Amino acid sequence: MKHGIFLLLLASLLPAQDFEVLIRGGWIVDGTGSAAFRGDLALRGGRIATVGTLPQAKAKRTIDARGLVVAPGFIDLHNHSDFTLIADGTAQSMVRQGVTTMIFGEGGSAAPVAKDLADGKKGWTDFQSYFAQLMKQGISTNIGTYVGSSQVWTYVRGERPGPPTPAELSKMQQVVREAMQQGALGVASSLSGPPGSWIDTATLVAMCKAAAPYGGIYSTHMRTEGIGVFESVAEAIRIGREAGVPVDIIHLKLADKKLWGQMPELVSLIRQARENGQDVTANVYPYRAGQNNLATIIPPWAHEGGAKALIGRLQDPALRNRLRDEIEHRIAAAASGGIAWYNHYTATGSWEGMLLVSLSNPAYKKFEGKRMNEVIEALGGDPLDVLFKVLVDNGGSIPTVYFHHDENDMRYALAQPFISIGSDGSAIADTDLSGGQPHPRYFGTFPRILGRYVRDDKVLGLEDAVRKMTSANASKLRLWDRGLLRPGMAADVTVFDPKTILDRATYENPRQYAVGVEYVLVNGTLVLENGKHSGARPGQILRRVAH
Repeated sequence: MKHGIFLLLLASLLPAQDFEVLIRGGWIVDGTGSAAFRGDLALRGGRIATVGTLPQAKAKRTIDARGLVVAPGFIDLHNHSDFTLIADGTAQSMVRQGVTTMIFGEGGSAAPVAKDLADGKKGWTDFQSYFAQLMKQGISTNIGTYVGSSQVWTYVRGERPGPPTPAELSKMQQVVREAMQQGALGVASSLSGPPGSWIDTATLVAMCKAAAPYGGIYSTHMRTEGIGVFESVAEAIRIGREAGVPVDIIHLKLADKKLWGQMPELVSLIRQARENGQDVTANVYPYRAGQNNLATIIPPWAHEGGAKALIGRLQDPALRNRLRDEIEHRIAAAASGGIAWYNHYTATGSWEGMLLVSLSNPAYKKFEGKRMNEVIEALGGDPLDVLFKVLVDNGGSIPTVYFHHDENDMRYALAQPFISIGSDGSAIADTDLSGGQPHPRYFGTFPRILGRYVRDDKVLGLEDAVRKMTSANASKLRLWDRGLLRPGMAADVTVFDPKTILDRATYENPRQYAVGVEYVLVNGTLVLENGKHSGARPGQILRRVAH
């Protein structure tokens, strides 16, 4: 509060001046976690000019924010719009949540891409050309990206398990260095299924060591979030310690019913590392279901060689008993040296806990948005035989929502000071039906926090929730000119109604925009005005600047 009073006094001493945008009379929640205060926010040249009481100020555009909250634009540090933003640069579902920056690259990043693949869907080979493609078409939000460990692995070694040869490991480090030099923010891994599960701990340390001199961080979707999750957290901490980089654990959860209620112990493991002086944080999304792929039920060894090889194994009668035994009893292990393979089937506990997002085969489109038990009932036969058939008939890949973790565990994690917010979603339009029935987090993550967990359930205070969406994420990413309402900072601003903000997307009907976000400015340009997208594309590429 004292800081807010100081800003008000300082602004009152400033002479009247013209601004490009003046946001008047709102409740300023500046991103620090400090108490809200009523004031004005002035923008000029894509930057915040001043914050305070500006009764004589004039501007080209004035926004009446009385009764509204004026906050830094939300930073989604875990987003999967790497390719949806290429298809549609307006980022509709994210902008309407108040998101002004999205961070990509978990496991499989947009680059690097082998030249023979770049001639197809991808018109780029590295981050430099990927960024150029985005800027050529224009984007409505800022973006940044990690280089994905799986992307590096397959670029160098292909769809094969390890360990890598010394020459391959050296090449992987060089690929990471080149990505960092082109602006990647660090290394991100997705280790719960191939090819990520093939990457051993030592290789991940080596990749992160290559990123460390550039100020890179390590962001990880761990090997397992079910049985073995404590070992997975320990591995992430070890990688950060040995590589000398900060660690951010992606969507921390206990995704196996047998572990529900143990979130305090899991959080304690992270807290202990922090007390020992290590920079370890985590993020969550406010849902009790995650999204992965139906193919993750299949043991890692069956994925070697890619989708075509996987389909061949699913069709091989000689392998059927082995597959069945490993799926039902979770007996396979990852290449990491003992951390169990994360089996979504045993973790979820029922076919009813799996909702199919999208299916590529037209004959199966009727099952989009249906539970797997409904598919099994409709097709008839043994459940695992149906699983194999559905995967074979859909190219070995079916995005799937899994209901596998507990609301109380999520709430406990959400309240921890070192845990921030990331959606794990993608930016799409409500009219884009190409992706089937996506997870509701695509449309609702940030308003859900502010509506349900702040206003209604009071799990968080408003100021702390905004901090977790803004400065906390900017600090993790080392984006020092974002995430706060301060003079000189980038003019990324979200204005919302604290009385009405809420998500509307559900698992059954996810394509519904959130409500309550009234204005969004990206680099000082209005992208959302009175709840409607302006079509503007002022987004920038946020790069890690090489030392």
